[in-house]
Amino acid sequence: MKEIINTKNAPAPVGPYSQAIRAGNFLFISGQIAIDPATGKLIEGSIQKHTKMIFSNIGAILEEAGMGFSDIVKVSVFIQDMDNFSPVNEIYKTFFTENPPARSFVEVSRLPKDVPIEIEVIAYK
Repeated sequence: MKEIINTKNAPAPVGPYSQAIRAGNFLFISGQIAIDPATGKLIEGSIQKHTKMIFSNIGAILEEAGMGFSDIVKVSVFIQDMDNFSPVNEIYKTFFTENPPARSFVEVSRLPKDVPIEIEVIAYK
């Protein structure tokens, strides 16, 4: 059975997709970019600021699904400039202080709304 997860505490999708889908014990969270859910606008600032906003949005979706960061089993990070690997990692590790999930970290040529980073996750509970 498939259940759509949606919260007003994370940005509304910018296309024809759901914020997240629960399938059994798995939660698949769509790629998130640094949109402020209060304004619906893309934030400005450093890659660290973007990363924090993205993880805040992921946290809101996890909470709506009755999960937390410790339930994340896989993270996929898409970034426009691999030179930002270290600054992103500095923020990333604050959300995964022990038993970090599996992860992919991929440089891409372009992302929606020309953002510098997008992150998607899979959680299991």
